Amino acid sequence: MFRKILIANRGEIAVRVLRACKELGIRTVAVFSEVDRKALHTRYADEAYCIGPAPAGESYLVIDKIIDVAKRAGAEAIHPGYGFLAENPLFADRCEKEKIKLIGPSAHAMRTMGSKTLARKTVQAAGVPVVPGTVEPITTEAEVVRVAKEIGFPVMLKATAGGGGKGLRLVREESELSSSLRMAKSEAKSAFSDDSVYIEKYIENPRHVEIQILGDRHGNYAHLCERECSIQRRHQKVVEESPSVIVTPEMRSAMGKVAIEAARAVKYEGAGTCEFLVDRDRNFFFLEMNTRLQVEHPVTEMVTGIDIVKEQIRVAAGERLSICQEDVKQSGHAIECRVYAEDPERNFMPCPGVVTSLRIPGGPGVRDDSGMYEGSEIPIYYDPIISKLVAWGKDRTEAIARMKRALAEYVVTGVKTTIPFHIRVMNSRHFIEGNFDTNFIDKVFFKEEEARQLANEEVALVTAAIQVFTGERKRAVARQPGEAAGPVSMWKYSTRPGIRKIG
Repeated sequence: MFRKILIANRGEIAVRVLRACKELGIRTVAVFSEVDRKALHTRYADEAYCIGPAPAGESYLVIDKIIDVAKRAGAEAIHPGYGFLAENPLFADRCEKEKIKLIGPSAHAMRTMGSKTLARKTVQAAGVPVVPGTVEPITTEAEVVRVAKEIGFPVMLKATAGGGGKGLRLVREESELSSSLRMAKSEAKSAFSDDSVYIEKYIENPRHVEIQILGDRHGNYAHLCERECSIQRRHQKVVEESPSVIVTPEMRSAMGKVAIEAARAVKYEGAGTCEFLVDRDRNFFFLEMNTRLQVEHPVTEMVTGIDIVKEQIRVAAGERLSICQEDVKQSGHAIECRVYAEDPERNFMPCPGVVTSLRIPGGPGVRDDSGMYEGSEIPIYYDPIISKLVAWGKDRTEAIARMKRALAEYVVTGVKTTIPFHIRVMNSRHFIEGNFDTNFIDKVFFKEEEARQLANEEVALVTAAIQVFTGERKRAVARQPGEAAGPVSMWKYSTRPGIRKIG
């Protein structure tokens, strides 16, 4: 086992990995940018090293700086968390060259699965079902037209190096193809420095279901069942749960089998996730493989009891998986809400700032993975996630009830958060019934929100009016003239706030 690990990340995921290391008796090394000098992960690690200015391109994304700290600190391994360098094959190559173990898959696996077209080709050869479309980038508009007609409209144009919803365009008819192709290529070039795109049949009203897998270098694989990730806003997951309400035991077994086949095709080592689209008839198609730990991994840990981060570390150290497929059982139901410093009333605009007070929910079945503390700062430079709030219950009904209770207990002041948004999602009848797909938030939930009657709206208006009135009266009194001008009529100040009038 490793004696010392460097965590090449920040925020809540760095804290999550640090906790796993401490429980395994492994010393830890944190890296931090100048703006993260007082961050929780910096304070929590056994050692911490500054790696430069706040922009990630000058700190967390600079491979030379990460490697330099690892060598100076004597770290034997690096855990990349997710984001930043977690899926960068150049970083994996460099770690191998420097004889520092990267806790993750090989550079080969990252390259193969990082290219959407190469991944489609690889898993298709392994017998995994993929959405009808191309397995090579398309180069000309004429080719796009030809393929679209073959597989039928609507189609999706997707960036070959895509992720995070960038370089995606839905095309419903031929007249939209030309402009959509230009926009998809432009966005792909801007986001990934690679403008190549491919084409897929668009699955109407799909659900997004993914399978967590684990593998070791000895050829052992296991899947940890599914996560339902269909609650998305602009292609970004915001609520995840396990198990999925639509997945039957037979479907779970079939999806797990093909996910392991996909992992085996690239000799995958560590934790990874195969994402699938599921159509109305519950046919599932391979979407992509994420070659890292997922943000939503806690819901799987809560229902299986398996610590995925510890398994990653043990496997990277050369050990065999501590579990086999027969050991994996789902117990109860878990839901995760991603709590961000964003303002739901202003189109989810990021709200960086100082957390002036913080009360974290607790009690039975509640887990909060956070990198925050009272007085800490949410910088403008990074993803404004505050925490991953997870609720577990013996069934989905209890999990929802606990999540609603936990969200109501959660207090964050100083910045706006998405907690009110999550409360409304938990109260949505569509969510409670499990009746949703990946379009739910944008096309159903927000429409219902527009027609929403605010609770106690009249009380709020009266309160606001009183606040304005008392504020203006205080300002008027502050502007009263000196005693030489005679007595002041407080009646006139009170009834005509803001107007200076001598009695």
